Amino acid sequence: MATHKLLVRIAIGIVIIFFSCGKSSSSSSGGTIFPPPNPPDVEYWLTKNDQSALLQKQSTVLSFGTTSNSYPNIDVDTTQTYQTIDGFGYTLTGGSAYVINLLNATDKNKLLKELFGNDSTSISISYLRISIGASDLNANVFTYDDMPSGQVDMNLANFSLSPDNTDLIPLLKEIIAINPSIKIIATPWSAPVWMKDNGSFVGGSLQSQYYKVYAQYFVKYIQQMKANGITIDAVTPQNEPLNPGNNPSLVMTAQQETDFIKNNLGPAFQAANISAKIICYDHNCDRPDYSITVLSDAAANPFVYGSAFHLYAGDISALTQVHNAFPGKAVYFTEQYTSSTGSFGGDLKWHLKNVVIGSMRNWSKTALEWNLANDPTFNPHTNGGCDQCKGALTIGGTITRNVAYYIIAHASKFVPPGSVRIGSNVSGSLQTVAFKTPADKKVLIVENDGATDATFNIKFNSKWVTITLPAGAVATYLWN
Repeated sequence: MATHKLLVRIAIGIVIIFFSCGKSSSSSSGGTIFPPPNPPDVEYWLTKNDQSALLQKQSTVLSFGTTSNSYPNIDVDTTQTYQTIDGFGYTLTGGSAYVINLLNATDKNKLLKELFGNDSTSISISYLRISIGASDLNANVFTYDDMPSGQVDMNLANFSLSPDNTDLIPLLKEIIAINPSIKIIATPWSAPVWMKDNGSFVGGSLQSQYYKVYAQYFVKYIQQMKANGITIDAVTPQNEPLNPGNNPSLVMTAQQETDFIKNNLGPAFQAANISAKIICYDHNCDRPDYSITVLSDAAANPFVYGSAFHLYAGDISALTQVHNAFPGKAVYFTEQYTSSTGSFGGDLKWHLKNVVIGSMRNWSKTALEWNLANDPTFNPHTNGGCDQCKGALTIGGTITRNVAYYIIAHASKFVPPGSVRIGSNVSGSLQTVAFKTPADKKVLIVENDGATDATFNIKFNSKWVTITLPAGAVATYLWN
């Protein structure tokens, strides 16, 4: 009998506990609180060509399933792996640094954290290109060893980074404080005039008697930047070596660059224990033969890490042509500008298709747009420099984020350095590229290059989600 009473008391206690738990999970109005719904399997961010959505995170719930439909598939395949990514970004021209430094300290710091930080409010730029001396988007033309007419400086006693000590170098230090791992590639637009055969900043070629001293010019540059806390990851011997018309500029044929690298620049870096990579070419996709000429030279090849390309002429598939000829060498995409005369929608489509998706699908380790910032009149630039190159940012009283900002942000925000490109197919008008990040997240960038909205499946591990992407729009999809 005592045992029976004990069992009854235990049963009553369980009932009381059950109802107490029920009350504790009720709202003050008496309604039951249910657990929150499961988060979507796939998150995504959208930019539309009419600017009604700008890198806007979408609330649509995308969950993987197996309900069949007739829509085309974008298959994402982690078993297919390609190149490792170094980063996405811009050229920090001297002019870009100048206009950013015009901001007050609070606004500048907020902007730099937005650009180079690594939180949810940042676009996480991971790669920068800078000029060795002036580019055409500096206010004035200069090198780091300018001499009076008729004088030379064979010992580089006059070498100084001082022209960049006001804007570029201080800003780079601030950026590195925010992102210490940012990678930087540097390239000259011209050698000092006293080394050239035409006595001008525009065009002309490097005289062979100055090859050795010019190699030391690069060594001094890298060493003095390092002394300022700025590590140069890579250099190219010359920006656009087949373009004699810019201010500044210098012509360097493939054979001249080959000779300079194998006999001077490579050995100089080796002797000075310079670890910066040497990247050849740095010009348009219509001349893959330039890179192939340099890399085919048995003496130059060991010094050259890879080739760099722009796309003002030719086709982005040139990168794969060079990769296939020399699969052990890297390829980089280092410059493409958006014009003041272009449209947001047109530039969004073309640059996503070619510069971001196209370069990545053709083995590039980087995708870089041209200048990071300029003012509302597209200044500063040199006399004869680009007067319609629109920065990713327009800075003049306010900060305007232009199309190049979103072109890069759709990759840089989600694809950190060390990510690996993985398999994805192009389907009809849908241009795609996919990545696996170091944290094992999967990232898919899709641009709808067509004139009508497109519905499709993102298929992964035998399951899929179905989504519609507006015509001319780009979206970045992210899942674990």
